[in-house]
Amino acid sequence: MRSLAAIRRTLSSTALIGGFLFASFLTGCGVLPDQIDETAKWSAQKLYTSAKEAISEGGYDLGIKYFEKLESRFPYGQYAQQAQLEVAYAYYKKEETASALAACDRFIRLHPNHPNVDYAYYLKGLANFNEDLGLLGRLSNQDLTERDPGAAADSFDAFKTLVTRYPKSRYTPDATLRMNYLVNALASHEVHVARYYMKRGAYVAALNRAQASIKTYPNAPANEEALFIMVKAYDLLGVNDLRDDTERIMRKNFPKSEYYARGLNRTEPWWKLW
Repeated sequence: MRSLAAIRRTLSSTALIGGFLFASFLTGCGVLPDQIDETAKWSAQKLYTSAKEAISEGGYDLGIKYFEKLESRFPYGQYAQQAQLEVAYAYYKKEETASALAACDRFIRLHPNHPNVDYAYYLKGLANFNEDLGLLGRLSNQDLTERDPGAAADSFDAFKTLVTRYPKSRYTPDATLRMNYLVNALASHEVHVARYYMKRGAYVAALNRAQASIKTYPNAPANEEALFIMVKAYDLLGVNDLRDDTERIMRKNFPKSEYYARGLNRTEPWWKLW
């Protein structure tokens, strides 16, 4: 016959196991305090308001969490649609460019006729614009020819879509200003690559990049140097007729260009002085 002490030990062990299993059950069912969702009974409006407040205070992760709960629980209301845009904005503020762009694209795909779809294009342009500043706008030791101007091109495309489709949008004036900056940034990149090729004696490649800049971005200030590179390249290649034609175009469009100012009063052609 088992001793009283042995029986007590058995009962104690059984109680511990039962308590553990019960606690596990409660945890799995979300009954324990740390598993309770305080937003469970919130309305769509309260979720939206709380998310906006969180984001305004810099709590982007919490704001995104609330917006995602809102869309999950109330997928067909007006708050859900706006929440999708707000999530894109929160990711933009967090500087998570890929997530911001994905959220913008999702909104545009799901709601192409939404009254605020112009903002989605604007935000998409902004996200890529800031990415472009990281590539083309900061001072660094990296050669420009090693950088990918893809973000700048994507930003330009988004702003162009906004300006073309929604000319009366409140975001169009700012988008236009940013497009002007991007045009010259992209043209400058092409010209920088052309200059890179010139220094290495790849004159045909330099001509191609300079011509690409002029054709793609005809009004960019950087095209002054693009024309100069073309004149110089044609001269070094011995294509004198095209060299002279390009010089006439350059003198007509840039009569006071710094690139030939030093050679105007010399007998030797100005492009040979560089």
